[in-house]
Amino acid sequence: MTRRVLHPSDFSRASRAAFLKAIEVAKSNRAQLLVVHVLTPIVPLPGDAYISPKMYDELAASARAFAQKQLDRLLAQTKKARVRARGFLLEWAPHAAIVRFARARRVDLIVMGTHGRAGLAKLFVGSVADRVVAASPCPVMTVRGK
Repeated sequence: MTRRVLHPSDFSRASRAAFLKAIEVAKSNRAQLLVVHVLTPIVPLPGDAYISPKMYDELAASARAFAQKQLDRLLAQTKKARVRARGFLLEWAPHAAIVRFARARRVDLIVMGTHGRAGLAKLFVGSVADRVVAASPCPVMTVRGK
């Protein structure tokens, strides 16, 4: 029985298709939908230009505010669909944060989008979905974006 469905979102079109599928799965199982977005910490880069710590704090606050706004928008859609949902903003490496959250919350299913990259793009950018599938404590449904 599926009681908790996790949908990690990066707010892309690939995530949109997975979000709709997650709503469908949660609704049909009367499960709670947990929607997460992972913020990657901003790391200062060494170089010629100096950027003050205050500027990094402002960038992080801006990213957090944008992510919260997008997360609230997704949660409003779950409410319209009459699905119990909660949203969470996490910080860390995306794949590690998703797996850790799924384990801590005893998630029964992860429904996540995939960009479908291949070749050099996959080599350089990597695949969060692949890493989550490899380390997940529960089944993972990947939905390819449009």
